[in-house]
Amino acid sequence: MSGFDENPFGEPTINDPFSDPAIRRAVNSTSASRGLEDYNPFAEQGTQGTTQVRGAVNPPIYGGVGATQQPATLQPTNQEAPPPAYARTPQQTVNAALGGTLSPPTDQRVEPEWKAKTEEEMRNTPYYPRRNNWPPLPEKCCFQPCFYQDIDVEIHTDFQKIVRHLYYLWMFHGCVLLLNVIGGFILMLCGQGFSVFGLAILYLILFTPFSFMCWFRPAYRAFKNDSSFNFMVFFFVFFFQLIVTSIQAIGIPGSGTCGIITAIGSFDSSAKGIIVGLIMLFIAISFILVAVSDLLMLTKIHRIYRTSDASVVKAQQEFATTFLRNEHVQNAASNVAASAVRTQMANASQPRY
Repeated sequence: MSGFDENPFGEPTINDPFSDPAIRRAVNSTSASRGLEDYNPFAEQGTQGTTQVRGAVNPPIYGGVGATQQPATLQPTNQEAPPPAYARTPQQTVNAALGGTLSPPTDQRVEPEWKAKTEEEMRNTPYYPRRNNWPPLPEKCCFQPCFYQDIDVEIHTDFQKIVRHLYYLWMFHGCVLLLNVIGGFILMLCGQGFSVFGLAILYLILFTPFSFMCWFRPAYRAFKNDSSFNFMVFFFVFFFQLIVTSIQAIGIPGSGTCGIITAIGSFDSSAKGIIVGLIMLFIAISFILVAVSDLLMLTKIHRIYRTSDASVVKAQQEFATTFLRNEHVQNAASNVAASAVRTQMANASQPRY
């Protein structure tokens, strides 16, 4: 039956060595197990007969002999996309302005100094929430401070000295009024009546806070904001303060102050009278020193005012923009106008005889 498998139109296979079926099966089995694409002429002779299947376990070799088999990776570029721009909060602005000062130090020994420095820098920033610190009251007190006052932070360096002197002058006023209370108490013990002691207490209670509010705070705001209106308020009130202090230094009888006249009348030939007279004279001299200090301070601040850009016209403009546009002032004015209109309407509705 093998004769039917031969090609009758082909060449005779009498001398063909591959016509043997055994040789054909050997050739077919070798070509099936090994192809030309898997032949590596550079491989070792002992491994040429080994079948190599290319895939994930055995990837193809690139780069020549001895190349390391590594998977191909994509190297990232050095250029990074810029971060998106967001709106900063005031606290983030403070942190960005301070830079690296907010990072805690590694050394625990310098931690208190680092905290103090950080708090000082944050207080100098405009976004720092400033708490009222004047008058300086303890935290457990039922009353809280009413103002924020820091001359080193809010006042320009050229005017810090004069503002500080003005603050010391206000404290000097308070101390002299307290001495006046002590002098009135001594006079009351000596049998010269209760009027001086009572009026001295009244002056201490009224003049001390009102002097702070009426002439020191306007001067403080004037140097802080370069406000012409506050300069005008200071000059107007402080001039009357100078007049009142001068009258107190004179010591008119019945005025409630231990001035020159009261001190002279307290001297007596006895030892007790001499001691009381010396105490009254010391209080009178204190009033004189306060009056002289007021005059010098008024002259010095007026000189600074003349050299600045402040003027009466600017003060009027500030008054129109700050005072007249105040919501409380407008409400009060509208209430007064409404009450006046109602009064006129009520008067007009009444019958006339």
